[in-house]
Amino acid sequence: MSNIQDFTGYNPTWCPGCGDWGIGLSIKQALVQLGYDPSMVAVVFGIGCSGNMNDFLNAYAIHSLHGRAIPNAIGIKLANHSLPVIAIVGDGDCYGEGGNHFLHACRGNHDVTVIVHDNGVYGLTTGQVAPTASKGFKSKSTPAGIIEVPINPLSLAITNGATFVAQSFAGDATNTIALIKAGIQHKGFSVVNILQPCVTFNKINTYQYYLQKTYKLAPDYKRDDLKLALEKSLEVNEEKFPLGVVYQVERPTFTDQIPQLKDKTLLARERFTDFENLIKDFI
Repeated sequence: MSNIQDFTGYNPTWCPGCGDWGIGLSIKQALVQLGYDPSMVAVVFGIGCSGNMNDFLNAYAIHSLHGRAIPNAIGIKLANHSLPVIAIVGDGDCYGEGGNHFLHACRGNHDVTVIVHDNGVYGLTTGQVAPTASKGFKSKSTPAGIIEVPINPLSLAITNGATFVAQSFAGDATNTIALIKAGIQHKGFSVVNILQPCVTFNKINTYQYYLQKTYKLAPDYKRDDLKLALEKSLEVNEEKFPLGVVYQVERPTFTDQIPQLKDKTLLARERFTDFENLIKDFI
């Protein structure tokens, strides 16, 4: 039986009070509670403060390029679809640089879990504005305030085909652990958007702010109601943030629909060696 120390790498270098600490602990605890050990899970990291967890979490892991965590995770899943695959990303990394990959992963219902550190800024590069920041947010890159309207992570995921969409708050480890576990256990593309205060560069979306603006969905909330889920996702416009599983349905995953993967994983298949004839087909 694994314990949290089995998943612990180097000591984190995050700022004291950063929401990354709560998220990192929640991820490790979720993996332990699921009965995994570091050799049983693959994790892909994006670039940013969240991506630095590559050094702090002990698992089979890849530190990918900026915005490219999801396609790497999909590649791993295609090679071995029996392996749990997790992408740990930031809001700028996933919804900004990697926004196109995010949309098409939702469409394909790839069986990977995406855990998003949503803090509204690019913290690693000292606080430039990220896609989830509210219109008017001032930062080093937008000293007069951002002109664009923010991306809505929940509605973006729901309307593009994700089959599990949840939201948590980094200051609530118990709920975050439960949602990460549920996301990993869900068969299909799962998104866990975690509202995460950046204590150094975001002085608006603080712990106090989220404690006042968040609320937990009721136990009898209908997770499979698309219209209701969209209504909940749009509450961000009123500075209300629902916490819990906002939307969940069952749909065949991408790998379920590939006949070549029906009997065994690509990893277990006989290796192709007839490259000479293959090249002739293309020359």
